[in-house]
Amino acid sequence: MTPAAPSFALLPGAAASPVILHVPHSAREIPAGVRADIVLDDAALERELDHITDAHTARIAEEAARLAAPTPWRFVNRLSRLVVDPERFPDEREEMRAVGMGAVYTRTTHGEVLRGDGHDPGPLVERYFGPYADAMAEAVRERLAAVGRAVVVDVHSYPTERLPYELHGAGPRPPVCLGTDAFHTPPELLAAARAAFAGIGETGLDSPFAGTYVPLEHYGREPAVSALMVEIRRDTYMSEPGGPAGAGLPRLASALAALVDAVS
Repeated sequence: MTPAAPSFALLPGAAASPVILHVPHSAREIPAGVRADIVLDDAALERELDHITDAHTARIAEEAARLAAPTPWRFVNRLSRLVVDPERFPDEREEMRAVGMGAVYTRTTHGEVLRGDGHDPGPLVERYFGPYADAMAEAVRERLAAVGRAVVVDVHSYPTERLPYELHGAGPRPPVCLGTDAFHTPPELLAAARAAFAGIGETGLDSPFAGTYVPLEHYGREPAVSALMVEIRRDTYMSEPGGPAGAGLPRLASALAALVDAVS
C-alpha cells in the first residue's frame, strides 16, 4: 500500500521554541489501498469523514503558528484517522477498542461496520502507526535536546451533539474542553490555557474527552515533557458536520497563539 500523500509532516518552528502543535485528525485523505478494505460506499464514507474529521484544525494551528512568537513546531497528520488513529494505544490498553475504534477502526461513529470481520490491523499499524509514533517521539526528543523541555499541545475538535461512539459523552460539552494528564499537565500549563481561551467561552476539563498525547517512550517517565489536549466544540468555528469554517476560526487561532506565547 503506497500512500497517495506523505503520512505526516513536521513543520519547523523556531529553534528556541519548546512547543509542538500536534494535529492528528484534520485530514480526509485515504490511500486507495486502504480504501479497498473499507466496506462503506463512497457516499457513506464521505458522511463518516464529515463526522469523524476534526475539520479545519490544521488551519487553526497554521494561523496560530503564524501569530505566535517564537513560532511553534507543528506535527500534522496528512491522512485520515480512518487509516490509523495515531492517538490510540496500539494494544489492549486502548478502551476505544470496545466500540471498534482502536488504532485501526472497524466501526463507524454510529456503530456501523467500517471494515469487515477478521480484518487484520497489523499491516496498517506497521505501515502508518509505527512510523508516525517514531517520528513524533523524535520531534519531542529534538525539543528536549534543544531547549530542555517539550510542550505538546494537541489540537482537536468535537461535535456539538454527542455521537454514538463516545464512551464518556454524557457530561458537559463546553466551547473548549481541556484534556489533561496527571503526570504531564502541570498546573501552570492548564492555567495558561484557561486564560488564553477565556474569550471563546467556558473552558471545561476532561469532558467529553480526556487525556493528552505523549509519545510512549516519554509517557509517565519524563516530567520535562508537558502536554495538553485542546478540544474545540465545532459550532464555535464551523458548520456541522463537515462544513466550511466561519468567523470563529480566527478568534480560536488567536487564542491558541496566546497559549503558545504563554508557555514558550
